[in-house]
Amino acid sequence: MDFNPLDLILHLDVYLDLLVTNYGTWVYAILFLVIFCETGLVVMPFLPGDSLLFIAGAVAAGGGMDPVLLAGLLMAAAILGDSTNYVIGRTAGDKLFSNPNSKIFRRDYLTRTHEFYDRHGGKTVTLARFLPIIRTFAPFVAGVGKMHYPRFLGFSVLGSILWVGGLVALGYFFGNIPFIKKNLTLLVLAIIIMSLLPMIIGLLRGRMARSADVR
Repeated sequence: MDFNPLDLILHLDVYLDLLVTNYGTWVYAILFLVIFCETGLVVMPFLPGDSLLFIAGAVAAGGGMDPVLLAGLLMAAAILGDSTNYVIGRTAGDKLFSNPNSKIFRRDYLTRTHEFYDRHGGKTVTLARFLPIIRTFAPFVAGVGKMHYPRFLGFSVLGSILWVGGLVALGYFFGNIPFIKKNLTLLVLAIIIMSLLPMIIGLLRGRMARSADVR
């Protein structure tokens, strides 16, 4: 099977089964690293966190992994990733986003997350868990804004438990139902679209508001 990023995202179940077969218990470390990087490194906002958690739960239901160990490790990865991102934002955030032409540290991502904070306050750290891209930048922005760390950590732990626990449990209990398994690619696409929908709606509203101001 030729590898390409789109194929990886759409056939996560196939690749994850291959990882379990070829690497055994090392698959826990691989998944830990993916979730840590998506939540902990500002340059990794496009990793497939939501669909990966669901598929991992489905693979665990098939006997490939221990679901309790899986969920616990990935919750820890998400919490550690958040804290790492927070520290990066607190210590180097302003410098990283000082270049307006940067292709990686884009100001619009930072601005969008700031706006989300303005609307939802501290609970953004929890809510952002369910929003791709924003979940990568939310802890970073919390660090840039010097949010009190114990408060940040509390919201981060809650969000990690709900996000990881919820999606792994959904995958574990429903991922191997014959109809869902047969249409898993469509389900992965649906998860991605539903995850991105709030952000797309926010972008459209922002553009409409700017257009109205111009008029």
